Amino acid sequence: MSAEALAPAEPGSVDPDWSMGLQLLAQQRRTRLIQIAKVGIVWAVLVAGLTFVLFQLNVEPGYMLDHYGIVLQGLVTTIGISVISICIASVLALLGALGRISNNSIAQGVAGFYVSLIRGTPLLIQIFIIYLGLPQIGTALIQRGLPIGNLFILDAVPSGILALSLNYGAYMTEIFRAGLQAVSHGQQEAAEALGMTRGQALRRVILPQAIRIIIPDIGNQFIAMQKDSALVSIMGVWEITFLASRFARKDVKFMEMFLVAAAMYWFLTIVSSWLQGQLERRMAHAYER
Repeated sequence: MSAEALAPAEPGSVDPDWSMGLQLLAQQRRTRLIQIAKVGIVWAVLVAGLTFVLFQLNVEPGYMLDHYGIVLQGLVTTIGISVISICIASVLALLGALGRISNNSIAQGVAGFYVSLIRGTPLLIQIFIIYLGLPQIGTALIQRGLPIGNLFILDAVPSGILALSLNYGAYMTEIFRAGLQAVSHGQQEAAEALGMTRGQALRRVILPQAIRIIIPDIGNQFIAMQKDSALVSIMGVWEITFLASRFARKDVKFMEMFLVAAAMYWFLTIVSSWLQGQLERRMAHAYER
């Protein structure tokens, strides 16, 4: 259709279809805003009701306001551990997924054993083994004159990062495998027809398309990891849960301090969910272009 056909018939006239489309968009926008406002009112009522109940149970909001800064000091540690761990876990998951879909029996066996072992044991036990069990092996190696034993003795933060990375890497392996296999096999064949090696086809053709599929699940895993990072508090890492627990015992204000910690984890979840949504929309627009 030509540009003249799309233009209004007269210089000052307005195309009825164009006007109707604008009205429809405005109406949809108003409907969406009204729905958001209604949901916001429901949230406000629920928060007010919960606050009233806590007041009746002798919870002291003033204490929470005076001491939330103490727990806030652990926010950076929690975020840092989570970000580093999800990055390492993603690399492990990619390697595990490539092993699972490989025709090499050794790669399949190693990847399958890793996924089965990690997914079959609790994260808390894995933290204990890495933080308390590995130093025992390291000490034995040092006693035998092997300096490599020092590599098995880790501080609390590296132990927590390693445990979270191994654990989530195993669970994310299946996510990466499903994402890679969701890309049509014809893409691989087309890349090979252009003279690319399997590695080049994976890097330039398959993986970029798979990432778009995988990103939402990685975001969900990151949100879950931020909450599971609370388990590293058992090693004395000064993150949100550890600081809340420490000062709760000091003043016997368990409800107040743990409510502050819960609010911070909730805040992290909301922010991470919003960022994930923004990333998904940007990737969707880029794919459409």
